Amino acid sequence: MYRPKTTLEQWRMLQAVVDNGGYAQAAAALNKSQSSLNHAVAKLQDQLGVSLLEVKGRKAFLTPTGEVLLRRSRALTDTVETLEGLARNIECGWEPEIRLAVESIYPPAQLVALLAQFQPQSRGSRLQIYHSVITGTEELILNGSVDIAITSMIPRGFMGQSLCTVEMVPVVHRDHHLATIGRPVSGEELAQELQLVIRDTAAKPRELGGWLRAENRWTFGHFQDALQVVKAGMGFLWVPRHLVEEELEAGCLKVVRLRDGGSRSAVLNLVLPDPDQAGPGTHLLAELIRGLHNLPLNE
Repeated sequence: MYRPKTTLEQWRMLQAVVDNGGYAQAAAALNKSQSSLNHAVAKLQDQLGVSLLEVKGRKAFLTPTGEVLLRRSRALTDTVETLEGLARNIECGWEPEIRLAVESIYPPAQLVALLAQFQPQSRGSRLQIYHSVITGTEELILNGSVDIAITSMIPRGFMGQSLCTVEMVPVVHRDHHLATIGRPVSGEELAQELQLVIRDTAAKPRELGGWLRAENRWTFGHFQDALQVVKAGMGFLWVPRHLVEEELEAGCLKVVRLRDGGSRSAVLNLVLPDPDQAGPGTHLLAELIRGLHNLPLNE
């Protein structure tokens, strides 16, 4: 079994000598004697059989070999510090992993803004993000598979807070005959068209809502895939308006004019399936979501 010749403390002392510009300055910064630093670096060089530093006047400079090894040593010591910090966080109850379910109609810009706020405070926790569709989010909550969820469906027995309302609109390519028909379309007419739908991510999906009357359907895993087909002139798709704002403004896509109303709304909610058992990282993430949507923060 391989046994390291060097120690992390030796590499930290080398880093301190370089970062502080010399042995005397590093000794003052670390509250150690200059002789102990001299001895540690000299022993490190001897153990490796290479020259890492050369002293010119009162300053120490890295050799070319020293530059390479110092750079790699920083990655090593940073990893150890992160590992030790994670151990402390777990000991005080901070979760090593947080599982977040996000319904696919949630605005991507909001998710990115949330992650940007959470990352500096995450304490090294892994974040598992599940993009779920329709009853898939409900299933994740009921199965205890996630710690926190953004969902349009709150299962019976669970509490939620309304975050935002997403407008869903039926869109087609500008040259599709539904866009050029010149009058509102009835539900019966729409049911005769090719409908592109997004697959429910539940293991046992249930049709609890949405417009799924068309018998001729093509099913996709993601909105972006289905939109590419719509842009090619095939079928219609109910899609969150925020995902197609640019295409609608540019005129590439058109909203189908419906006789009985041209849009539907879905309210997205914040759900903590088991708030009493949730760790501090999960509660922090929930608070950031509330703040992002201007909701009152929990005391």
